[in-house]
Amino acid sequence: MAVHEPEMPRRRVRLSGLFARLIARPDVQKIASALPFGRGMARRDGAEIFEILQGFVASQVLGTLVETGILRGLLEGAQSAEALGFGHQVPVDRMEQLLKGGVALGLLKQRRDGRFALARKGAAILGVPGLEAMIAHNREFYADMADPIALMRGEDETRLQRFWPYVFGAGGEIDPEVADRYSTLMAESQVLVARDTLAMLPVKGDVTVMDVGGGSGVFLSEVLRRNRRARGILFDLPEVMPQARARVAEFGLDARVTLAGGSFREDALPEGADVISLIRVLYDHDDDTVTALLRAVYDALPPGGRLIVSEPMAGGARPERAGDLYFAFYTMAMGTGRARSPERIAEMCRAAGFEQLRIPRAPRPYITSALSAFKPSESDGLSS
Repeated sequence: MAVHEPEMPRRRVRLSGLFARLIARPDVQKIASALPFGRGMARRDGAEIFEILQGFVASQVLGTLVETGILRGLLEGAQSAEALGFGHQVPVDRMEQLLKGGVALGLLKQRRDGRFALARKGAAILGVPGLEAMIAHNREFYADMADPIALMRGEDETRLQRFWPYVFGAGGEIDPEVADRYSTLMAESQVLVARDTLAMLPVKGDVTVMDVGGGSGVFLSEVLRRNRRARGILFDLPEVMPQARARVAEFGLDARVTLAGGSFREDALPEGADVISLIRVLYDHDDDTVTALLRAVYDALPPGGRLIVSEPMAGGARPERAGDLYFAFYTMAMGTGRARSPERIAEMCRAAGFEQLRIPRAPRPYITSALSAFKPSESDGLSS
């Protein structure tokens, strides 16, 4: 039996390759499309391939509706292509095409009088915190994706590298305006991340939570607003502390939060936390940085302390669109980091010394996935 086991994968590969070569032949496609069982398959394949092909155009129509303010402007009521074209200095026929594209995407609807109004999906975009800013921000990413081969070869500095300089440990070198720009985008995009994370991994009881790389404090504020017995430590670059101070004050959390400016690349993490959270942090960095950070988190936690990791994750053995497509190439364009599977992150946590890994089912993987782990307690060490 052991003699034949190596042959099985090769046989499967040969059969799979043969099937692919058959499907790729025009004459086979012609025959398949003429047969009842093959006709439906060919149509589905064709429609799905075209959906992939037109994806960039669809995203550009969405981006244009958001960036021009047309989508938000329609909250005030339906408007005609003539009025919108005049207001944006665009020929009426071209504005009408943009609006009809929005209808085709389910973002808008056209009334009997010819005017255009928000559809449910379009209105939903306006109701999701930070989504408009993220859609507009994708212009930077799309510019980097204009030449995917050059991006994969790492030939030039990318737009996203210039937008997110902190991932390279720029620290004090970051211009305050740049720090404010990325902190604002992070804050706007992390509201849903915070809510989904705490739905998967609630933080309860009389605990101190330290959010490392926590930006302006979106996640920490959400934790403290839900758990009035908790206290917080926010650790991030000194340049983002003004935004964090403002957010903490806005929610009346000043007395419960300690702000600690520093870089986890260069500075020791403050002690005193029972829970340490890494929210959209690990996927920004390479394996060496992540390994060092997880070890620093382990050292900063007391025995029995808890780690929470939340970020978009890859699918591992079963690639999926959010982690293995969008976020994989986004982090590639950033120039460092990668979307890792929950299993890979769990492996790195175990290597740092953590135990009791838990990976809850993510309700919206395109928003975030999560896992938790614990530092062994002293009793665990004695029993072992």
